[in-house]
Amino acid sequence: MKTRFLIAALICMVLACSENKMSSVEVASPDTDIKVSFNVNSLGSPYYGVEFKNKVVIDTSYLGFEFTDASAIDKNLEIVRATATKFDETWQMPWGEQIDVRNKFNQLTVELQETSELKRKLNVVFRVYDDGIGFRYEFPEQGGWTEALIKEENTEFNLTQDYKTFWIPGDWDIYEHLYSETKFSEIDAISKRDHPNLAQTYIPNNAVNTPTTLVGNEGLHLSFHEAALIDYSDMTLGVDNDNLKFKSILVGSENTEYKVKRNLPFDTPWRTIQISEDAPGLIESNLIVNLNEPNKIGDVSWFKPMKYTGVWWEMHLGKSSWDYGMEQVDGKWVDTGKAHGRHGATTENVKRFIDFSAENNIGGVLVEGWNTGWERWIGFPDREGVFDFVTPYPDYDLDEVTAYAKSKGVEIIMHHETSAATETYTKQMDTAYALMEKYGMHAVKSGYVGKILPDGEYHHGQYMVNHYNNAVEKAAKYRVAVNAHEPIKATGLRRTYPNAISREGLRGQEFNAWSIEIGNPPSHLPTVAFTRMLAGPIDFTPGIFNIKFNEYKEESQVNTTLAQQLALYVVIYSPVQMAADLVEHYEANPEPLQFIKDVGVDWEKSIVLNGAVGDYVTIARKERETGNWFVGGITDENSVTLEIDFEFLDENQMYEAILYKDGDNAHWDNNPLDIKIEAMAITNQTKLKVKLAEGGGFALSLKEKN
Repeated sequence: MKTRFLIAALICMVLACSENKMSSVEVASPDTDIKVSFNVNSLGSPYYGVEFKNKVVIDTSYLGFEFTDASAIDKNLEIVRATATKFDETWQMPWGEQIDVRNKFNQLTVELQETSELKRKLNVVFRVYDDGIGFRYEFPEQGGWTEALIKEENTEFNLTQDYKTFWIPGDWDIYEHLYSETKFSEIDAISKRDHPNLAQTYIPNNAVNTPTTLVGNEGLHLSFHEAALIDYSDMTLGVDNDNLKFKSILVGSENTEYKVKRNLPFDTPWRTIQISEDAPGLIESNLIVNLNEPNKIGDVSWFKPMKYTGVWWEMHLGKSSWDYGMEQVDGKWVDTGKAHGRHGATTENVKRFIDFSAENNIGGVLVEGWNTGWERWIGFPDREGVFDFVTPYPDYDLDEVTAYAKSKGVEIIMHHETSAATETYTKQMDTAYALMEKYGMHAVKSGYVGKILPDGEYHHGQYMVNHYNNAVEKAAKYRVAVNAHEPIKATGLRRTYPNAISREGLRGQEFNAWSIEIGNPPSHLPTVAFTRMLAGPIDFTPGIFNIKFNEYKEESQVNTTLAQQLALYVVIYSPVQMAADLVEHYEANPEPLQFIKDVGVDWEKSIVLNGAVGDYVTIARKERETGNWFVGGITDENSVTLEIDFEFLDENQMYEAILYKDGDNAHWDNNPLDIKIEAMAITNQTKLKVKLAEGGGFALSLKEKN
């Protein structure tokens, strides 16, 4: 009733606005806790503000655009009309963290027009949910203006306090930086310019990439991101340290003065602010997916969420290599008899992974390094035309491997490393996806390591946004699901294109294999859960059992306990979860392997039981179809004791539970393999205290007891 009154009152303001041209308009969330106001000042400059429970969260923040071929739209505007609507639906995820998703919001559409000579029109649309807001710009069809060449979008987020901020630099090429935890006023992205591994890093501004998460003095949590990134440039957030303000900075190109080129009419992506009184509320929010359009590709039952193994980790350890040892002669790869004998993707090696997967309830095997071109895949300026996405190396029999996998009930996951040579991949996409369709492969891991070709483009500019999204759309026609690495950010498009199953877009597990200096610290994943994971599924590749891997690289290690590696299957969400370690390391540890065999990947319901950004988090998930529950908890470099309340379980039901927790002497560095495994009975009345060691965690499986 209260919400209906607000909408009715707003309609009255709309009428007044149409007559007076200057009245402020506002819209509230369905529960009325969040309120957005909009107006133009005496100069005709549009601005908005956000309140949460009657306290200002976003103060007066101005909006506008700069163009390369026209004057800016940032003043001389008047409100022509404002329209309020409300919406409420429940839609279902074909795969995901839950089945049913409530999409309930109140919307305000504000139509603006210039009072100056050009009379250009611009709309701003706000959708206000109980868990945050999204707003976007609409450029309607209008006489005399058919094309927008956007030099910069100037969207402000004016904060009201010096928040504790969790951020990575506003890099135009990668998201593979460690998160920093500083006050907002102390953000210095430029000092993080030098990346220890990837040469294509480019950070031109003191800006941050999104999602960026902020924690206030009284516990208010905000996270800034974007949704529905289509045919536009990635948004970074420029930092005004002195005035505590974010301002959008779009990723550009060295080849054009504009950053975005669009024909009218068009809509921008949604600019989003998730708002929660605690950290768990951020993870449980569905704001990002809800701001995307419904499924456009129809039935996706051909894709099955799965665990997978693969020829990957052994290459990072140096046990084997991606390349075979061929030579390129007259543009073709030729076996000249100089094979080095260390190639990983051989028929026999892949069959070994297939056997292991079939025996351990693991549905797929990822094969990297199967195709010609790896000898010249990175660091070469003439990478275009190098990779062939249909021709295997001589020691990899594609027919034999796929037939053997099918006989074992295991699916081969294709791998397409493009080396960022985008024109080569674009030309071969149809042929490559058709090959997958022929062999019944329904998932591909794509990669874009290196500096983007053509020269002058960046991974996160409009050119590459379109490339990545076009690949997903084309793949759907061949019933192929895409797991993109070195990607654009996830912005909820998995709702519109459910074959966009997962992506990297963060500092992954492989950094631990390269050296201790650039490995991920224990605080990394408890931060990722409240930052990067808010954008969407993460292909992080957990499950490393040989934490120290001294047999290959004494100078490197994984900076967690073994128990935390198990917990990651629940905490870090993806519908494809890799058991990333070597077969022999799993075979030597059958007891902890049991959790990987049991744990689900597709969920009916997810509940965040506790958490603090950068410190610790515990998540419980109920598996679809089986009804089994799994719980995972992880912490940073500090030990913590957590009490788990199982009130989320069904009443009057006993569960057989197996707890995998840190041993009494466990420590991520000193004693990472110390693990204790206990069987117990649990009901919804149970309360369980679990101690997590430094850099540790716990994993728990619960099955109904008849």
